[in-house]
Amino acid sequence: MKRLCILLFFCVSGVWAENLDSPYLQHAQEGDSRAQFYLADTLVSAGEYQQAESWAAKSAAQGDADAMALLAQLKIHDPATADYQQAKSLAEQAVQRGSLAGKVTLARIFVNTQAGKPDYPRAITLLESASQDIESDSAVDAQMLLGLIYANGVGAAQDDEKATFWFKRSSTLSRTGYAEFWAGMLFLNGEKGFIAVNKQRALQWLNLSCTEGFDTGCEEFERISNGG
Repeated sequence: MKRLCILLFFCVSGVWAENLDSPYLQHAQEGDSRAQFYLADTLVSAGEYQQAESWAAKSAAQGDADAMALLAQLKIHDPATADYQQAKSLAEQAVQRGSLAGKVTLARIFVNTQAGKPDYPRAITLLESASQDIESDSAVDAQMLLGLIYANGVGAAQDDEKATFWFKRSSTLSRTGYAEFWAGMLFLNGEKGFIAVNKQRALQWLNLSCTEGFDTGCEEFERISNGG
């Protein structure tokens, strides 16, 4: 099963690097760029973004493409301090070096007005490319974001049939109903520069998530339906 800590929702638990039981820590401290990337990725999953950014920067400085992509993600994960121009530069470098995660991150930047004029056709091309390697976690992210683009109907025609197709493909690689849940929560909360809050659309996708058997989708659908 693919990880469910998707790029638009960083997972949180609360671990400090110095206490992190990671097989990558020693090698990262010795300067191994790949170990530094894996450590940064682990720290992101732990919610330790500042330390993650530090290790990702070290790895990226040595030319690791996936570290560049991760660093780009970290540059925009906090709306209050997001630096889309720096993130775009990093993501473009990651793509040039062959990172699938870089393609997903660059596509995310291309559809957000905070980065400038959106370029949906280029974003879709990047995501369709990244979605092909189903052994990669990036395929999960790419398919989810493609689904959201069609569900949103901004910059590309709204097409729930295409959205459902991509959400189901993504959920097949991760967990059935998760992509629809993720879309529902994004419509519920919105994302500045990309997704406007839309409770009706949120309920639509959460209901489908519930129908697909994702329990958390059922819980959120019931909570919102009851005025929660």
